[in-house]
Amino acid sequence: MLEAKSIRTLKGVRIAGTPPDSLWNLNIKHPEEDDSKGIIESIIPYSPPTPHGEVVASSYPLVLPALTHPHIHLDKAFVHCAPEYADLLPSTGSFQEALSYTSQAKAKFTTPDLLRRGGWLVAESVASGVTAMRAFVEVDNAVQLTCLEAGIKLKETWKDSCYVQLVCFAQDPIFSGPHRDENRRLMETAIRKPEVEVIGTTPYVEATISDAKQNIEWAIDRAIELGKHLDFHLDYNLDGDKEALIWHVVSTIHAKGWTTKAPGKRVMLGHCTRLTLFSDEEWTRLASLIQDYGLPISFVGLPTSDIYMASPPDVSASPPQVKPRGTLHVPDMIRKYGLDAVIGVNNVGNAFTPWGGPDPLSLACLGVGIYQRGTQADAELLYECVSTRARAAIGLDGPSSGLSLQERQRADLLILYNVDETGLGISRARHTVAEFVWDPPGRISRDVAYTGRLVIKPFAADRAASSPGTTVLLV
Repeated sequence: MLEAKSIRTLKGVRIAGTPPDSLWNLNIKHPEEDDSKGIIESIIPYSPPTPHGEVVASSYPLVLPALTHPHIHLDKAFVHCAPEYADLLPSTGSFQEALSYTSQAKAKFTTPDLLRRGGWLVAESVASGVTAMRAFVEVDNAVQLTCLEAGIKLKETWKDSCYVQLVCFAQDPIFSGPHRDENRRLMETAIRKPEVEVIGTTPYVEATISDAKQNIEWAIDRAIELGKHLDFHLDYNLDGDKEALIWHVVSTIHAKGWTTKAPGKRVMLGHCTRLTLFSDEEWTRLASLIQDYGLPISFVGLPTSDIYMASPPDVSASPPQVKPRGTLHVPDMIRKYGLDAVIGVNNVGNAFTPWGGPDPLSLACLGVGIYQRGTQADAELLYECVSTRARAAIGLDGPSSGLSLQERQRADLLILYNVDETGLGISRARHTVAEFVWDPPGRISRDVAYTGRLVIKPFAADRAASSPGTTVLLV
């Protein structure tokens, strides 16, 4: 596990939203009674010595709000990297195969295995710059409470480097199928554990629309009763003939009085690929309902999974050049309809998503191409969607948008250096937020501060030393 040491000052850094040639000192305050609540006490100009001529500001590190996973599966990560699951590698790539292979994999889950693979996920995430994650752990007749118990251990193990917000998650049906009663009973037990902050279900796996709606109503009732956040995997299809359950979710949340009975608790809706078939009128109506009701609903697009999995029901019969895919157009949802939307990694290294890794900055980069959003402002918005907006969407404190650092803000920071990643003695400087999104540097170029404490990585001292004038002063 990574070590963390308290930072007193970040001396000589660049900050988003300030003039490009300006440099700053960030002074971090650590309350004596609680060293885990480091905040930015002051931001003051830095004037570097110039014994060798003009200062090149772009050679100094850029400091941004840290990254956030708004939606990631902790227990199913890196199944394809573990030899005991070698017989469960994809052969067709279909959604039904992924459901089947994942069920077979879950039958083999053990606590040591879950802690090992979950540790890989958290470590790689933290090294990428993640300081908060909403992590799904499954509860059902196959795994009982094993995944949840492993998640609780990982949450404790990594508490000094990352906040792990656990979702007690029903991937399997709780109102249909032979195991519905046991699955629901296990969920009723698990969601009452104090370490569980979010209730999650998958209405679309139920056998009928009626069962799916009952699933939704049960989850809303329990979230209100227990004061938990709510998270649905919803409308994961591209079938225009299927009823979109989003309407039932919105109307039921409003009818049950969420805003008054669950103050401060949020609702997240994941995937929702069916909504990509909506007309402009439907989008406008949906946005108006959410806004008029004042509902704290956020959407999370999961493009690495969606473009691999979400396809029309008859796609296998289509010619090879006609294989459409769907994922929520997050920038349009924000700018055109005023909805709250973010993007997340979802799965890593399993049959649902066998490609990609747990780096949210690379996901923001992918978004540039998927959404055809190539301006600097677009890149900054996409960074927000895996940072400040994502953090706010899962109900954590801090700014809900923007990348500028502020005094009294929690010191969860990503420090991006311009270093030689080639090993050939050449370093190409990235000058703007957009350049870091368009072409994300490797983890060797990143340092991470969690609550004002520097997560120490082997090359941290070398990176700081290679940046002229930059000093990281530790308590």
